[in-house]
Amino acid sequence: MLNAICLPLGMSRQDVVKMDELLKERFRLPKGGTLYRQGDAAEAVFGLRSGSIKTQIEDANGQVQITGFLLPGEVLGLDGLMNERQVSHAIALEDSEVCIIRLDEMDQLAPQLPSLQRQLRRLMSKEISRSHQLLLALGSLRSEQRLAAFLLNLSQRLQILGYSPYEFILRMSREEIGNFLGLTLETVSRLFSRFAREGLIRVQQREVHILDMSGLQTLSGTDCS
Repeated sequence: MLNAICLPLGMSRQDVVKMDELLKERFRLPKGGTLYRQGDAAEAVFGLRSGSIKTQIEDANGQVQITGFLLPGEVLGLDGLMNERQVSHAIALEDSEVCIIRLDEMDQLAPQLPSLQRQLRRLMSKEISRSHQLLLALGSLRSEQRLAAFLLNLSQRLQILGYSPYEFILRMSREEIGNFLGLTLETVSRLFSRFAREGLIRVQQREVHILDMSGLQTLSGTDCS
């Protein structure tokens, strides 16, 4: 049952048995369903087993900023650990399933599993890195660089999961992509059309086929790993 999707990489088989005790609880989330809301008590972290989820924050005026798109194998809820309150909403982009890792259970198991503590540090570092990449995109990249970097990042993450890095379906809308990248819907649509005209990608509704990976990399002008 457990693989890299819910299981920290680099753990010994003996540690896997112990870790299995943490991962018995699962939750199915329908498309549009909310896993947790901004301000909820942070009592667990969540490993995404299947599907995809977006995280977003909302201010007092109802202004929404999407902060991330999560794929299978990635972990949600780490940013709520410091103040024990969730700092964002987590909403399913499609029917999804998560593993629930209760914090009190994890605290009991952590002293017996040094590898678990190392994995948590790695995941937290990855979360910080993702935030830095978003700040870079919003602060210094041109609009075409932002979209190219977004497509490359998504391609690389899907490849890690064993899927094709060249052909995939965008589970998020173009409006959601624009919100995440700080671009208007019109700009995102125009850039998709431009990339298609230039032979970088082929697009049919939400299906994307990357035709020129090196061209996208050159256009992005940044390391998307």
